[in-house]
Amino acid sequence: MKWIKKGLIFKANGEYGWINSHAQIPKVLVKEECLRIYFAPRPKPGESCIAMMDLDINNPSKMIHLYEKPVLEHGEEGQFDEHGVMPNWVDEIDGKVYLTYVGWSRRDSIPYSNWTGIACSEDGGLSFKKMFQGPILDRTPYETLSGTGLMYIKENGIYYAFYANGTKWYKRDQRWDSAYEIVSAKSNDLIHLYDRSGVPILPTRIDNEANTVPTVIKIDNIYHMWFCYRGTDDYHDGKSSYSIGYAWSKDLENWHRDDGNSGIEKDGDGFDSKMMAYPCVVKVRDKYLMFYNGNGFGQSGFGYAELDLSEGDDAKTNIDVLDSR
Repeated sequence: MKWIKKGLIFKANGEYGWINSHAQIPKVLVKEECLRIYFAPRPKPGESCIAMMDLDINNPSKMIHLYEKPVLEHGEEGQFDEHGVMPNWVDEIDGKVYLTYVGWSRRDSIPYSNWTGIACSEDGGLSFKKMFQGPILDRTPYETLSGTGLMYIKENGIYYAFYANGTKWYKRDQRWDSAYEIVSAKSNDLIHLYDRSGVPILPTRIDNEANTVPTVIKIDNIYHMWFCYRGTDDYHDGKSSYSIGYAWSKDLENWHRDDGNSGIEKDGDGFDSKMMAYPCVVKVRDKYLMFYNGNGFGQSGFGYAELDLSEGDDAKTNIDVLDSR
């Protein structure tokens, strides 16, 4: 596979007095007339909300409109999302737009707790209402620390869910860090999840590796997953910082990790030279686009890349090879 980087789209710079830093975890709603992007800025340190912009569908580097107000804000005191929300996944189903989002709540013993809620829009994704005050992805006997990055892909009437399950809090250099692995579940209605075993679907490469924000798309007869992973040492801007990983499956159940085939990596001295994180892959007409964050967990903004499917390209060759296995 080979992704062709198209560059930076947006970096927060104090727009409207609340898009003050970060443009984290871009999620894309493909509409007929535009690409609607949901992302998480930080009005002030330690708090996040969900903002929205429209991009030119023919030229995603061009922003058409940046909306003046947050599309979703943090919850009330004591709720699972009282200190911030970030987008996880968005899609239009039967005339309504559904948005899963991670909620943040600060803790005393550890820095935070985060679980996943769902919101719904009946006006094409311009405004959302939280469907519940509580999370749809919460603790179970097998998943106890966090549940984030929840996304769905529908096959044979079932919504297959993929997300990051927190597995451990550990201390490193006198500060708390967390490890998480990608797991799966199923749902019939986007709200109630079942088959939550807590068993990771991908192997980790090192102890306490963090794998998160899966994005899954079907190309021909193969399901392709991109995600981001990081190590434990110097992961803010060092060699262990987030990179884009890759896995593939024929049935959405059995996954094969193959990071060397992700097709995209950190390079140069641009906005993504030290970190690449939080991928979102969508099909836009006859193209496949990846939106992702760069350095500083989104502090440097987000950009996009296009999958090279030209005749004879490695991407086409590798898809054919996977299909033959």
